[in-house]
Amino acid sequence: MSDTGTDRILIEGLRVSCVIGVGEPERRAKQEIVLDIALHADLGAAGRSDDIADTVDYSAVAKSVVEHVAGSSFRLVEALVESVAAVCLADARVARVHVRVRKPGALRLADSA
Repeated sequence: MSDTGTDRILIEGLRVSCVIGVGEPERRAKQEIVLDIALHADLGAAGRSDDIADTVDYSAVAKSVVEHVAGSSFRLVEALVESVAAVCLADARVARVHVRVRKPGALRLADSA
């Protein structure tokens, strides 16, 4: 358990293609984004029971996020982050979530933005 009273499940490097961006060139075709998601939940019961019913099914969360993002069209990364957080928080066991979105190639001189 973490020092905040909840545990974390990390989903790192989740790659999804979607329409994202303000400018017309960005909106013509889907772009790959990379998501890092930290799901905060009390996982003590799962640790004791070794039963998936007592934990957050991160595979199901990732699948829901991928389906949601792949079908989305946002102008701002901030709006995309809010919608991904809402998908994650739909699981009642998730107390809070941190979402990081990277757009590879968004800036010419950077790995991602």
